[in-house]
Amino acid sequence: MTMDPPSVPNTSQETTTEASSNTARPRTQSLSQQSDDSQTAADFIRDQLQLEADAREALPYSIENCTKPLGSLRQNVFACLTCNPPPANSSDPYSPAGVCYSCSVQCHGEHELVEIFQKRNFTCDCGTTRFTPEQQCTLRINPETNTKGGVHSEQPDPNNKYNQNFRNRFCSCSIDYKPHEQKGTMFQCLGLGTHETGGCGEDWYHPGCLVGLGPNWYEKQPKVSNGNNNGALPTISEDPTPQNGTAQQVDGDQEAEDDDEDPPLPEGFPGEDEFDHFLCYKCVEAYPWIKRYAGTPGFLPAVFLQKDAEALSSKKRKLEDNEPSEDSERSKRIKHESEEGAIPPVTNSDDTTLHVKHEDQKKEEIPHIPECKLASLPPAPTGQFSMFFTSDFRDHFCRCASCFPDLQLHPQLLEEEEAYEPPLSDGGSEQGSTHGSGSLYERGESALRNVDRVRAIEGVMAYNHLKERLKPFFQQFAESGKAIGAEDIKEYFAKLRGDEQAIKDAGEAAREDHRQEQSGY
Repeated sequence: MTMDPPSVPNTSQETTTEASSNTARPRTQSLSQQSDDSQTAADFIRDQLQLEADAREALPYSIENCTKPLGSLRQNVFACLTCNPPPANSSDPYSPAGVCYSCSVQCHGEHELVEIFQKRNFTCDCGTTRFTPEQQCTLRINPETNTKGGVHSEQPDPNNKYNQNFRNRFCSCSIDYKPHEQKGTMFQCLGLGTHETGGCGEDWYHPGCLVGLGPNWYEKQPKVSNGNNNGALPTISEDPTPQNGTAQQVDGDQEAEDDDEDPPLPEGFPGEDEFDHFLCYKCVEAYPWIKRYAGTPGFLPAVFLQKDAEALSSKKRKLEDNEPSEDSERSKRIKHESEEGAIPPVTNSDDTTLHVKHEDQKKEEIPHIPECKLASLPPAPTGQFSMFFTSDFRDHFCRCASCFPDLQLHPQLLEEEEAYEPPLSDGGSEQGSTHGSGSLYERGESALRNVDRVRAIEGVMAYNHLKERLKPFFQQFAESGKAIGAEDIKEYFAKLRGDEQAIKDAGEAAREDHRQEQSGY
């Protein structure tokens, strides 16, 4: 029995086949075709329009002007941590700064920003000495050059107030705010004072921190199972038992739903639809005269810190233990009724008439003085607590001569504050853009209309010339169905260099044309 010798592979044939396969490999597998940047013109236009639509939705207001010339406003404020990073140690000296909405986009658009939302009586700090001279405002007019931009080292508004929010710290827990990790809703205090006067300066709070439980109090609470049948027997299912993989997937989906759900509000905390504004316990303590209004019309009952709530409940129990018995109340009531039923002494009718007339004359002489509402209010609750207001709370403040000076120091308690909003961008419509000048195509048309006639003709000639030269280049890819790579475009445009003379010749021909356009066309 003989064995055939092992076959020798035909090296030349395989090499030829491999070479031919490499030669026949379509361009779609080349590096230029596999580039992530490769896309058709239609894809590019569609992506550009989507980007502009997203920008209009995120930034609907005009970003053309800084608000510093407008002076002190209640406006949206941003802190730039890139230009003005806070020190690691909170006790180290720090000069915070805030910028307006327009400067946050135009001057600090690529920086790390903290959105503080609305602050009252604030002037934009962009381009002032609170930033370095290299960090300039690009929106205001430079008085030295009379041109827009390059503004720096101006004096900031000395009336600006800065709390811990400008360090990206919020709430009484001084947490570093991370919007993608934050769960639940934080509420902004109406603010009766700055941090310098004992208030909070319109800080933001977790509901749990307002009652003394901390921001993540709900994580310590036992989770309520939804599978409780209240003692009933489990139902029998005709469906087959799911596999382990399916059960794990269901558990994973349930955990994802739990993560997406907002945490519950702590016990005793009012619902979001029950109040319009609130004052934190810091501001209430700084201005204790407002405590008398807690629990009265326009104001919800006081929301105590946890330690103060426990002390209040113990005091209430002590009062209930010391309440008088029913028998003593009955005896007091009988005694009071007997005193009311006693016969009054007999007086002279003429003397009574004269006395009544004399009292009437006194009432006419004394001017009418409005009564103080505080006199009819119950005593203020003891302990530290926050106050929550309904929408009509301003109508229930006492405005007598003795109470009005307290209100006058805080205009936000007298009337609703007017917050500044930048004007909507001109391109805020469906076809516009965030920068107020339309889409890329519309901006090109606008620029073409505003240039002189010679340059306009040069631009049109350049466009037509480039279009004619690019048509065969695009046509070969359209017929083959291949995508255009970045290398293909670079190579082709290298061949087009040196064709600018024809465009200039067209401009010279336009200059020699002495015809004038009629006005109105």
